Amino acid sequence: MRVLVTGSAGRVGRAIHARLCLEHDVLGLDQTPSPSTDLVGDITDSTFMRNALRGVDAVVHAAALHAPHVGAVDDDVFERVNVQSTRALADLAVDAGVGQLVFTSTTALYGSTPTLTHAASWINETVEPQPRTIYHRTKLAAEALLEALARRGELAVTVLRMSRCFPEPAPLMTAYRIHRGVDARDVADAHALALHTTQPGFRRFVISGATPFEAEDVHELVLDAPAVLARRAPALVEAFARRGWALPISIDRVYSPALALRELGWQARYGFDEVLRMLDAGSAEVLAAAP
Repeated sequence: MRVLVTGSAGRVGRAIHARLCLEHDVLGLDQTPSPSTDLVGDITDSTFMRNALRGVDAVVHAAALHAPHVGAVDDDVFERVNVQSTRALADLAVDAGVGQLVFTSTTALYGSTPTLTHAASWINETVEPQPRTIYHRTKLAAEALLEALARRGELAVTVLRMSRCFPEPAPLMTAYRIHRGVDARDVADAHALALHTTQPGFRRFVISGATPFEAEDVHELVLDAPAVLARRAPALVEAFARRGWALPISIDRVYSPALALRELGWQARYGFDEVLRMLDAGSAEVLAAAP
């Protein structure tokens, strides 16, 4: 299958490109030249995008302005890049006979979802997002327009809402990996499976690292996270103790990837132990803990 990956020069885009190249004929597209970029250009350029879509069977749309751009880029630019260009890409894909589109979205959309003081939020696809920033709002708007197009039967669309996936201080990143973080390689696997399991219409999945927690833990996670961790994740507790790190006192949310496991057959392979391995190997993907 010939797959066009937009945003192929970014961290997640590179991981997706590398993963899909194992099985497909992949074209990477980005405005930044890189080893994973075959087509250099602007996704807001309709002529460039029309030519890029020739002969393409599926599109993975990972290109976007992100959270770090908030405040540094005008809101109308966010609207143009994240919403208008997504609409134009989808329309051009339909015109070009593309069968499916996988959209890389974010669990940051849930950022303002109310969390009760006495219970953590158990976040899955049924929870209504409450976006805070222009980044969140434009990603949600892009999801909505793609859903409307898919519901009309014009294109099969899968939205993947990925959780935190960027370098952070090691203790934070290690703890997040079991309730609100994910490895870029696991995100890439989810995109590959979305292409393999395509079906008409619209699908949406939360993509986050495997969690040992159960929905019944939500009250105790807020009040006494170390007790729950001792019960559910003793290996993590031991690793924190060995390194002299303090466990999180309270955990306010858990992103559940259960639907992706059930319907895509996706399961995260790189858990908290991989974060520790990367830290010890000096990987730039994990920031050193503060002394």
